[in-house]
Order: sequence, then C-alpha cells, then structure tokens
Amino acid sequence: MARLFLPFLLLLANLGLLTAAQNQTAAGWEIYDDGLTTDVQWDHYSFHVQGQRIFVFSGEFHYWRIPVPGLWRDILEKIKAAGFTGFSIYTSWGYHAPNNQTVDFSTGAHNITSIFDLADELGLYIIVRPGPYVNAESNAGGLPLWLTSGEYGTLRNNDSRYTEAWKPYFDEVSEITSRYQVTDGHKTLCYQIENEYGNQWLTDPSERVPNETAIGYMELLEASARDNGIKVPLTFNDPNMNAKSWSSDWSNAGGNVDVTGVDSYPSCWSCDVSECTSTNGEYVAYKLVEYYTYFQEFQPNMPSFIPEFQGGSYNPWAGPEGGCGEDTGADFVNLFYRWNIAQRVTAMSLYMLYGGTNWGSIATPVTASSYDYSAPISEDRSIGSKYYETKLLSLFTRSAADLTMTDLVGNGTQYTDNSAIAAYELRNPESKAAFYVTRHADSTLDTNEAFKLHVNTSAGNLIIPRTGGKIRLNGHQSKIIVTDFIVGSETLLYSTAEVLTYSVIDNEPTLVLWVPTGESGEFAVKGAKSGSVISKCSGCSEPAFHRQGGSLVVSFTQSAGMSVLKIDNKLRVVLLDRAAAYLFWAPTLTQNPLAPANETVLIHGSYLVRSVKEDGHTLEIKGDAVNTTEIEVFASKKIKNLKWNGKQVKSTKTAHGSLRASLAAPKAVSLPAFTSWKSNDSLPERSVSYDDTGAAWVAADHMVTYNPHPPATLPVLYGDDYGFHNGIRLFRGYFNSSASGVFLNIQGGNAFGFSAWLNGHFVGSYLGNATVEQANKTITFPAELLSTNPSTNPNVLLVVHDDTGHDQTTGVLNPRGILEARLLSNTSTTPEFTHWRLAGTAGGESNLDPVRGVYNEDGLFAERVGWHLPGFNDSAWTVSASSSSSSSLSFAGATIKFFRTTVPLHIPTGLDVSISFVLGTPNDAPSNAYRAQLFVNGYQYGRYYPYIGNQVVYPVPAGVLNYNGENTIAVAVWAQTEAGAGITVDWRVNYVADSSLSVADLETEELRPGWTAVREKYA
Repeated sequence: MARLFLPFLLLLANLGLLTAAQNQTAAGWEIYDDGLTTDVQWDHYSFHVQGQRIFVFSGEFHYWRIPVPGLWRDILEKIKAAGFTGFSIYTSWGYHAPNNQTVDFSTGAHNITSIFDLADELGLYIIVRPGPYVNAESNAGGLPLWLTSGEYGTLRNNDSRYTEAWKPYFDEVSEITSRYQVTDGHKTLCYQIENEYGNQWLTDPSERVPNETAIGYMELLEASARDNGIKVPLTFNDPNMNAKSWSSDWSNAGGNVDVTGVDSYPSCWSCDVSECTSTNGEYVAYKLVEYYTYFQEFQPNMPSFIPEFQGGSYNPWAGPEGGCGEDTGADFVNLFYRWNIAQRVTAMSLYMLYGGTNWGSIATPVTASSYDYSAPISEDRSIGSKYYETKLLSLFTRSAADLTMTDLVGNGTQYTDNSAIAAYELRNPESKAAFYVTRHADSTLDTNEAFKLHVNTSAGNLIIPRTGGKIRLNGHQSKIIVTDFIVGSETLLYSTAEVLTYSVIDNEPTLVLWVPTGESGEFAVKGAKSGSVISKCSGCSEPAFHRQGGSLVVSFTQSAGMSVLKIDNKLRVVLLDRAAAYLFWAPTLTQNPLAPANETVLIHGSYLVRSVKEDGHTLEIKGDAVNTTEIEVFASKKIKNLKWNGKQVKSTKTAHGSLRASLAAPKAVSLPAFTSWKSNDSLPERSVSYDDTGAAWVAADHMVTYNPHPPATLPVLYGDDYGFHNGIRLFRGYFNSSASGVFLNIQGGNAFGFSAWLNGHFVGSYLGNATVEQANKTITFPAELLSTNPSTNPNVLLVVHDDTGHDQTTGVLNPRGILEARLLSNTSTTPEFTHWRLAGTAGGESNLDPVRGVYNEDGLFAERVGWHLPGFNDSAWTVSASSSSSSSLSFAGATIKFFRTTVPLHIPTGLDVSISFVLGTPNDAPSNAYRAQLFVNGYQYGRYYPYIGNQVVYPVPAGVLNYNGENTIAVAVWAQTEAGAGITVDWRVNYVADSSLSVADLETEELRPGWTAVREKYA
C-alpha cells in the first residue's frame, strides 16, 4: 500500500505518453481547446471556463422521467442548493421521435428549452448527452422503437439507413443546444457524443487496430454536432477502463473527441449484484477501484473525468421493495466520492442524482416502474441523509479552488501512526495547498480507528493534531484534511475537521468546519494571535486556544449543534457536527456556478434552502420547511430583515452577527378516499364474434422480416414489424381445422407474460419470471371448446402478450412477439393457422397523444378506446366498490377488467406536496397471478406484477395529478388464471413542505388532455 506514483509517471514520460515530464509544478502541461472556442479549455488538471479552473461536480437528471416541466425547477434548485456546479442530461431520441417522420421538441414536456433557461437562472453548467443511444435502462436504450424492426440495419454504425434515421433528431437537439452554450453567455459546458460506445478497436486496444465502421459513425455524429452550431468541447463516456476509445492522447485514429472520461459503478449498478460480476468481478462491499493509473496512461493531457459515477443502483424486477439504498447510502457517498478526489478526479457526474419514474413503457426489462436509483433526490422528490451527505462534499469542492490543480505526491500508511489508515497527498503545484484524503487501508473494513497524520505545510512538517486527541475514522468513512487552505484573506494552516465551505461577508471571512457528532477537531490559523467563543452548542466542550509556531491552534470536541468562534476579531469560525452540517446551506447571490466566496450567504436549520436575494435591507429566502424550524442566517450587516417564501419573518440578531428566525410548520394535508369505483370488461377480443377488422387491427401477414432473428413459423408475428412497439399486444389466430393444442414460443423481456383464449374460453398462461425473457408453453385444447364446423365457423385463438420493453446495446433488435406458433394434432394431419390479426397501441406509430407521448399506452381495449383518459363517460358502467379508506377490487375468471374512479384534490397554495399510490394484494385475494397497470389522468404510472415483483409504491408527480380539481384514477387488472384477481388501491402523502415551490399553482392543464371521440374507432 505504501507506494509513490512518481516512478510510474517517469516511466510514462520515457514511453512518450506524456507531453512533458511530470513534476511538482504546472510546467509542461499544455492548455488545450477544441479549435472553435477558448471559452472552455482543459489541461492535465481540470476544465477551464473563460480562463478560470473549475471543479465540475454534476449529477444526472432525466427530464423525460418526470414529464412535468414545472417540476424541473424543483429538481434543479435542489441540485444547486446541494453545492453542485452543474448537471447532466440525456436527451432521448425515442421520447422525441414517435415515428420516422416526426421530431417533437415543442409539445408539453418534450420542449426542453426551459431546462437551459433554468440553468442560466440558477447558475448551473450543463453537460448535454444526446446519444443517439443513451442506454439509461430505457426502452431500447433510448433509440426510437420504430428503429427496432431491423429495417435500419444493425444500428450504431455508419450504415446510411441508420444515418438517415438519426440525423433529423441529432441535428435538432444540437441546434437547440447551440443556442445555450458557454460561448454565448449561457451554461452548456460540453456535448457528449454517443454513450458507452467503446468500439474504436477491432482487437485489444493496446494493438490499436481501427474499427473503421465505428470510427465512421463517430465522425458522422461529430460533424453533425459541429455543423449545427456546437462549439463547446465534444466529450465521451468510455464504458470501462478496458475499452480505451476515442482519446487523442491514446492514438491518432479517427473519431476522437476532445475530452474523454470513464464511467464507474464500483458497488454494482443493480440491486442484484450478480448482474455486475461479468464486468466488475465478484462483488465486494466497499471495495474501491483505482483510476489514477488509467487516467495517466489513457488521457494524461486531459482532466481526470468521470462522466458517470455511481449515484445509486437501479432496482430490477423482483428486487427489494424500495430499492437497495443501504448499499449506496450515506456511507458510500462519504467514502467513494472522497476516494475519487484522492484519484485526482476534478470532473465527476453522479448517475443518478434524480432518477424519476419509468412511467408508461419507458423502461427496459431490467427495471420495473421505479427509477429511483437510490439517488440523493428520491423518486418522490424528497431529500434525506444521502442528499445531505453528498452536500457535505459538493459544498467543499465548490469552495476549494486549489483542488482544481493538484499533483498526487504520494500515498500510503506511512502518513499515519496507525497502519490501518492510509492517506493520499494531493498538492497544488502553484499555491502549495495540500489535501490529504484519509481512509481505511482496507476499504472494506469499518473499524473505529484513531490516528495522527504527517503533513507538509508552509510552517514545516507537522504531526497533527498537535495539542492532544486524534483524528478518527469510525465506519466506512473518509476525511479530507486540508493544509494551507485559503479562506478569504486568512490561511488555514491545517484542519483535522473537514471544511464544509466558507463565505466572505462584508470583506470578512466565515469558515465552516464539521466533524461527526462527538468527535474532536483541531485547526490552526496562520498568523492569528487570539480567539474567543461567541456561541457554544449545548454539551460541547470549551474550545482551547494555543499559540504555536506563528499560528493559533484551536482544539474542540463537537456535540450536537453549532458553535461559533472568532479569531483575531476578523475570522468567524462555525463548528458543526454532522447532523447540523446536513442542514447548513451556502446559497449564492449571483448566477455564477462557481459561487465565489463573496457572493454567498450562510444559512443553518431548514430542510432546504433553494435561493437567496438581497433587496435593500432585506434578505429574501426561498426554501422548504417540513416542521417548526429555527433558522440562522449569516449575511451582510446591511441585512436587517428576513423574508421566507415572500413573507416577512421576525428575526433577532445574535452576538456573532447572525439573524435568527422561527419558521412555522406547514399545514397538514389529507387525501380523500377512493369511492364509487366503476368497472367494465376490457377483453371483448376473446369472443369469437368480436370484429377485428376495425382501425385498431392489422393483418399480420408478413412472410419476411428485416429483423436479423427470423421466426420459426410464418407469418411474422413481431409487433415492431407492424408498428406496435409498446407493452401489451393482442394476436388473433384463425384456423379452420381441428387441433389438439398449440405450441407458443414468445419473447417479451424479463418479467413478461402471456395468456391465451380459444373461442372465448381461457386455455392457459405463462405467468412470467423476473429473469426470463423468452418462454414457450404447450397449451392443450379441450375438444369441447373447438368449433364443430370450423370451415364455416373457424376457431379463433387469442393471445395477449405483455412485453416489458426492448433490450439495450446489442440486444436492441431482439424481437418482441411470437417467435413460434405451431398448432398440434393427435392425428397425422398437421393443422395450420389460416391467418392472423394483430392489435397494439391505438394508431400504431401515429402518436394519437403527443402530449403524453408514444411510451404511455399499450394495446389493451381500454387504452385503445380511451377509458383511461379524463372526460370519458363511464355513466353506464357497473359500480364496483366503495370504501372509506382504501379500495379492494376483485373478480373471478381469467380476463382483463378495467376500474375507474374520479376523486378531487384541493391542495393549499404555498406548499410542496408529494403523493404516492400504494397497490397491494389483499390476503383474501383469489390469486396473485395477475398484472395490473395504474393510470392517473391518462398517464400510465405503474406496473404492478405481484406474482413477480415487489414494488408497491408508485409516486405520481403534481401536474400528472391535478392538485386543484378532479382526477381520473384507473386500474387495468389482467387475471392470468381462472381464480381471478384482487387488488387494493390507496394513496398517501410522502411529505408536505412550506415551500417557494407551490405545486398547486403550477400551470399544468395542458399536460392532461381528455378523451375525444376519435378513440371510438379503435374498439
């Protein structure tokens, strides 16, 4: 463990892989740009924006997983509040292109310009990642589903058919982005080309044998971006440290981008860790991954950049209810994100920062309806310990300017007096400021260890702490110990407590330090002579002040709460424990993403502080309070008054110059009960007399397919070949002879299922499995169900097939539908189907509902005719259930039933309220072998498969829910056995906050278009 990296760097220099020999200065490292602008540059250390180095701390946000533009502000304000300097977005080709004649960036939530406007307003850089392929556990990896028929080639290459398909989308998203670049005073920082496409080489990357097809594809994408106005650097996200693709530092092959980076998920991107063993090897909790060597070898002239670093894990089908946050929770954040700093990473984007929901058919078979991703901002938009723990580091990196330019001097256990603890020493070659990242030498251990640290400072070599006590790492923890850290006009010689942030207010600095509750800390201020305690938290020890070697050394033990010290009457020091630090904020007064210290204020106490604004002698604060809260504000002396969300609050001034005020708890919100459910049959297609010649149906008569995986029997029964791409499809097969049964082989992705009816009678189901994507079943036909005169009254086999989305990467073209349909006979005669009819989403690719979009609807009768939409007249339906609290809906028989109710909401203004639906199977239910879909005001917002998965909670955002009027709630229940099904439907309030985000005031009516008579023709 005790090794230095300098010999390795000298080896690289000798091999010619470095532009100059590395040393402890900035000499020899060239600054680069893309030849189009110098507004964004980079070198070995970091990105530069308009000549200033930046630490890029970003996180991923998928706007298409929360289709309410009014709530995008909420997510981005929470990202800004946590101290991030930017955010990253995948745009989704599939979301914006319902068919190959349409690219929609204007309808409802498809209009993304407000995201760029918010970035300008809030002061956040944007990393735009337009694909065309994005992966993202999304249906076909974000490729439009009309692409999956095979008609456009094998995809993600330079095939002209594929090129003609992606160019309209890619050209437009590039043109839109081009209006919002840093070069024109906006916030787009860089533009990623493709995603996880490590295909530059035909063989081992070390042999550098070019893959000309992949190179041609990348060059086409890059040319399109440039032709459509993209001037900022083009970047790339390498899928792992073995691909080594698209870096000009590695080779001069074609297709190289300006700046490359690697993605990494060291704790497995899935809650099922077995899914990651083929890439990461056997899973070991809290095992770290070394990146430094990779960056020095592969991209030494570029910043150490991780465009995707693990922000959580997705939850696969049958995964644990609520996800696996314990694997990537606050401890993971503390250890792994600091470890990245130890590896000299200066640009990092968390995946995900906000996950959102797999509503409709957005998801692939790997995930269920939730895409919470155990992210810092939860699917229901709440924040908790993981968000707050992330904020502890992001506020630090935002304030630690010297961290943007460091050399790794050395690492090992020799830095400490405890062999169980190692440190990595990073040093700024210009300022000589240093950062010592400490952790357990064996990162998988969580023992409670105390130690002293050897540091090299401007005052000489020191062993700290100097006046007694020790630094402590208790559990899976890491600490960054700073030396010669500049705080305004003062120099922090060292601190064993971690720096949270600092602010320069009225030309005087305020430094904020924190340690875990009950631990001790020590810091030294260079040149200071005296100190005093202005305010001490209850239970905290009296800080001690010592003059040593030209510095004032302050030692303390921190209990719960906040203490305030004054050093030489010019440096104010705020001491916090972890819980107090969680609720400490540093909002900015300007739109500068780097948040200069003289453009921030400091606020303690509230659940969330979104923003601040000075108005004369008043500081206007926008934020969230979830209970009765006392806030403390450190602002300019000219500030005499406080406003909270537009309302004046009474404040008092403290001895240390801050203002204190109390915030009232928000009003309670209760939800009305679901009553008067109505129901109707949603499977008329099983009847022999059903007419399948209407607009909803097509003849499934293709005898050839573009798909590279041909079926075993004809005709082709792949939904995508006929323009039906989502979820549930219905196949009606006719035969005019006798048969003893049918053999069906169907592919639909993990957790898919199917059921069959012969001449109106149920004959069997495949119930599904969380890890099975293709299944076959032999179904026997009872003789009494067969037509007695099939020549005039042919037999009709109805197959209802549910697919869970298209696979990703090389599996995009895996077909969805019937691979083989073979009639069986007890005689020597082989019966055959005479013809097939197929139905899916109403209108196929015509996109009947451009607001909700192509992923929203499947092919159920109820969906085709619009029973899920607001305004449909269900007055003739049967009243099904009524309850004072929750609803229990049940029926017997293998069929599909549709249930509807309407319920009003009247949420008071001035509140942010989050609501989830809760689905369950009652103990007396006839069976759990059923599939259910939840619809809220026409949006498909949940898939509940109790036989397979564990998800029961389905957050539904304001805007999809009408917070000021009637809401149409519907549930489709598909019983896969004759026993029938039983389901409970309820909802709950996740949280209520007094907030500047008044969800009841959002303008969202246009997001909920109602039923129209055009639906009737799809019966």
